[in-house]
Amino acid sequence: MTKSVITGRADAPVLSCGEGLSFWGGVDAATGEVIDSLHPLKGQRLGGKILAIPTSRGSCTGSGVLLELIDNGQAPAALVFCESESILTLGALVAEHVFGHTIPVVQLDAEAFARLSHCDHASIDGQLLLAEGLELSLDPPSSAHIDLSERDSAMLEGHEGEAPKAAMRILHDMAVIEGASHLIDVNQVHIDGCIYASPALLRFAEFFAEMGARVRVPTTMNSISVDHAHWHLQGVPDAFGRPASRLADAYVEMGAQPSFTCAPYLLESTPSKGDVIAWAESNAVIYANSVLGALTAKHPDLLDLCIALTGRAPCYGVYLEEQRRARRVVEIEAPDVCDDAFWPLLGYRVGQLSPDRIPLLTGIAHFEADEDNLKALCAAFGTTSAAPMLHIEGVTPEAGQLTPEADRVTIPPSDLTHVWKQFNAGPDEIDLVAFGSPHLSLTECRALARLMAGRHSHPEVAGIVTLGRNTLKAAREEGIAEALEAAGLRLHADLCWCSISEPVFPPSARTLMTNSGKYAHYAPGLSGRAVRFGSIAECVSALCSGRASTLPPHWLQTVKS
Repeated sequence: MTKSVITGRADAPVLSCGEGLSFWGGVDAATGEVIDSLHPLKGQRLGGKILAIPTSRGSCTGSGVLLELIDNGQAPAALVFCESESILTLGALVAEHVFGHTIPVVQLDAEAFARLSHCDHASIDGQLLLAEGLELSLDPPSSAHIDLSERDSAMLEGHEGEAPKAAMRILHDMAVIEGASHLIDVNQVHIDGCIYASPALLRFAEFFAEMGARVRVPTTMNSISVDHAHWHLQGVPDAFGRPASRLADAYVEMGAQPSFTCAPYLLESTPSKGDVIAWAESNAVIYANSVLGALTAKHPDLLDLCIALTGRAPCYGVYLEEQRRARRVVEIEAPDVCDDAFWPLLGYRVGQLSPDRIPLLTGIAHFEADEDNLKALCAAFGTTSAAPMLHIEGVTPEAGQLTPEADRVTIPPSDLTHVWKQFNAGPDEIDLVAFGSPHLSLTECRALARLMAGRHSHPEVAGIVTLGRNTLKAAREEGIAEALEAAGLRLHADLCWCSISEPVFPPSARTLMTNSGKYAHYAPGLSGRAVRFGSIAECVSALCSGRASTLPPHWLQTVKS
């Protein structure tokens, strides 16, 4: 398919790459520089260039980053994809609706995309794309009819207020872009746009809050960028703390629950199999679909609020049964035993091998993965894949439902050794140990307390745990929080590692260690620090000794890379 998704004009150099890119954690929202240390475009400036990538990947907050880049003049001149893409497209759509200006978005077929990737310069003018030896007529943006309910139409026409009208306009246009024929009811929403990734996200939230917007369905909130109640005491500068807090307050004012966690599946409101929900936050979306058996598209930030304000979502993607089938079988040559480091290493590699499709994982049923293992697997998978779910044999309700064209790949142990080495490029002297990306569960807090029993963190190593308010409350009731604090760890609610900043992030730290595959990927770009990775036990060892092991996990040590 060769089409103009969002029409516009651009005349600029072409910057192309065959690998998807997460704008959140991968692109600096102020400058447009690629900061993902593992991406081929690392160090490139996107501003004023026609960016050609297969699709986006990773965080749902990429829409907010693009919104900021468009608003501050550092955005790409245009976006060109060769696969279906929602997150960045939504950012461009919202810029048009809210700020009155945007950039063109184009989708090409594989052949045309490959040809454009070899061009140095291109121009886009509405339905025409020109480059060296390439002249493409683009199909105009879809004008497909969306079957709206009476209430949908009432909101769209402004009969229920200005805020629902603005939200429904964005939902309607996104439904058209996604090829949805109608909207569906959802019974809960999880908002990811409350992370203060840029001033544009605050402007967007306050745009709706000032119209008196109110959510129509139960709505939880993702982790935010500060400890809401204590940031003043933690030395966070007003220039950051105030807008980050204002952003959270705007969503609470609109009726969202101040849950402030990136792991909404740990809340009492956890959905059940078959529930139709609308979650943003990549790890949560993947966990909901893959482990809980709930139904949610991978909604971009900003669209999540529009859904909460209307209770309606475009019916497309994995809301549809046929779209939930696996298109690739990943056969894992798993060891007989493993530790918790196995799951993020595996998720990360599966995502690399399935960047654009839902995979089925086989060969790991003998491990009987628990909820924390699956949390780590889903989070790491969402870092390297654009897919909204994966099938885990013995776990996912749809596991085994394949498309007719599904192919097969194998993950030998050497693949995991390679990922471990990628994650352990930093020196072995550790200054900071980071637990909780996604937020630590109560079970993980208990495990951490057992490992720390009778031990204390090294005087020159900071140990920090990020977790949800509900988990922290439960940990205090059990005495776990006090035990961890007595052992030298700091516990922070509300924020998470992918949104943490100095001085809560220790400014003097030069090398951090984490048990999170997600944060091992994002940390170099987000924090500018070197990284080490290991199991929770290996992280505790580093926390107490100041040094990380130079050896891979015992279950990988006999593997030849």
